[in-house]
This record gives sequence, C-alpha cells and structure tokens, in this order.
Amino acid sequence: MKRDPRFTVMAVSGLLALGLGATAVLLPSPYVVESPGPTFNTIGEVNGEPLITVEGRETFPTDGALDLTTVFVAGGPGQTISVFDAFRAWADPAQAVTPRELVYPPDVSESDIEEQNAEAMTSSQESAVAAALAHLEIPYGETLSVVGFAPDSAAEGILQEGDQLTLIDGEPIESLEPLKEALNAAGGKSVDITVARNGETVVESVKPLLGESGDYQLGVFLMSEFEFPFEVDIALNNVGGPSAGMMFALGIVDTLTEGQLTGGRHFAGTGTIDSSGAVGPIGGIRQKLVGASESGAEVFLAPAANCTEVVGHIPDGLRVIRVETLDDAVTAVRTLGEDNDDGAQLPSCEDPV
Repeated sequence: MKRDPRFTVMAVSGLLALGLGATAVLLPSPYVVESPGPTFNTIGEVNGEPLITVEGRETFPTDGALDLTTVFVAGGPGQTISVFDAFRAWADPAQAVTPRELVYPPDVSESDIEEQNAEAMTSSQESAVAAALAHLEIPYGETLSVVGFAPDSAAEGILQEGDQLTLIDGEPIESLEPLKEALNAAGGKSVDITVARNGETVVESVKPLLGESGDYQLGVFLMSEFEFPFEVDIALNNVGGPSAGMMFALGIVDTLTEGQLTGGRHFAGTGTIDSSGAVGPIGGIRQKLVGASESGAEVFLAPAANCTEVVGHIPDGLRVIRVETLDDAVTAVRTLGEDNDDGAQLPSCEDPV
C-alpha cells in the first residue's frame, strides 16, 4: 500500500514540534526559584556538635527547639534552571518564581553573592550576641564607625568615613540605641558629635533630619565593632545572609538562662536583628513557614514587617506570633513554654496593628 505523502509531512512536522518543545522546556530560563530550605535548631546540634557554644560563662541545659529557617534559591548568578523547572515551581504554592533581574543586579557574580552572604551572616551573629547580652543586662563594649552616607544625608560633608563616634552632646555613645535616643530627644536641633578621627578628637555639629521611620537621623551608615566579656561561637556552615539573627539571639538567651525557656516545645522563626534587639524583615517568609511546618514546629515567630506576606499563607497547625524586638520573642517563647498558658494575649499577624 502506498503511504499518503501528507502523512509523512504531518509525522515529520509533529516530530519536529515535539523536539522543539522538548528543547524549549530544557533551555535555561531567566528566573529564580525559592523553595523551603532546611531548618537548624539553635539550641541543638549540627553534625554532632552544639550549634551554639559559650566559653567563659556559666550555661544551662536546654530543651525543645528554636529553629532558624532557610530558603533554598535556584537560578541565581552562576546557576541556571530550565523552563520546565520554572513552570513546575509556578505550579507549587510552596515555591516562588521571580525574574532574576529583580533579585540580583546584572553585574553580580556567584562569588560576589557568596561573599556578601558570608559577611551578612558574620554580622548577624555578632549583632545576635550583642542583642542577647543586652536583653540579659550583661555589659559589653560597642564602637560605631561611619562607613558611608545615605542620600540627602544630614552629616555628609561634616562627618567622614572612618570616624568613630564617641560622644553626642557630651554623653557617651556606648551603642546604637543611646545614639538614636539622643537624636530623637534633640527634636531636630543641632547636636554635637564627638569623633575619633586620624588619632585626634574632633567635635562636629550636625542638624539631624526626620526620616521616613519617624526618627531623627544623621544619614550615615554605621559599622559596629563589639568587645564581649566571654566567647560565643556559632557553628553553622553553608548558610548565609542576616535572616537568622533573631533565632541566634534566642538560642543564646536560652543557653545563658537557667530553666527551660521553651518548655520542651518546638518553635521556629526568622528575622534580622541589630544590637539594640530590633527585629527586621526578611525575604522568603512563605517558604520559611512551609519549612518550619515540615520540620514539626508548632509556633513560628515572624517579623512584624513581614506580616502582610504571612496572612493567608500559614500552613495548617502552625501558629504565627508577630514580634518586633528580641524582648517580644523571648516573652512569646517563655509564655507558650509555660504549662497551662495558651498565650492568648500574644499578637499574631492577623491582629490589627
């Protein structure tokens, strides 16, 4: 029987279309996929070693879990994901797909990202130690140095990069919080800032500007350097960024406090932290909620600034508590860790602000 030539043409066309389609889904896509990453118990162990160790200060046994949560990112600099992988992630509510240019600058390399994440992790650990010690009223030393200036800075051209801030209106600047308080107390009037500059003591007058946060600001980027009265080591490799700061601080507080802070319960959370104990927003909150739920957490501590992303995306069985400071987080864990206390008074992300 003679085959209809139209059949051959259709068959070849179909095979070509199938091949092109298969090639298309395997081609690299310009997207980044975020998915739930592993969790790590800050009062537990990693590879058989305590995640947090303290030398030179009495520590106490802990129980339960205070998990830091992570996000696995695919498709960043030096990586590619296929169109098929992107479509598969779109279909999964636990994953987020974002154009790469909205996440990473076009000229950033994989090594740049790794270096930035490592630096952010180191900084967050130091700030976590400082915040924990401040919460426990354990004295430590902190120096603040100018490393840059914000747009429309009040201090640019007056202060200089490298200046170490020592006094404001004659009062010692022992940490970031007293500096903020003094600037707000001045109410926009000029303040005298004493700095150590090139081995000399210099006094400069700066008139702070009111920032979007409602606080008066110098408009400078500051680097903190700490001197702690004992050694705190956080052993966690292959995890970068600043978002574990709050959970590190909680773990340190529990380690240095007598009694079981968690009451044996399983908590998880996320959030940046500064030396004053302020908790800041992070990325990937929805993926972290899923990761916490999958790890068995009962309660999740979420930065207040992330609450709009949390509402409507809380996994079944997971309770989310809104926190703005380390004090808030400690109160929530201690309250829920106590017997016969359901913490009904604790704020959630669903509550009106």
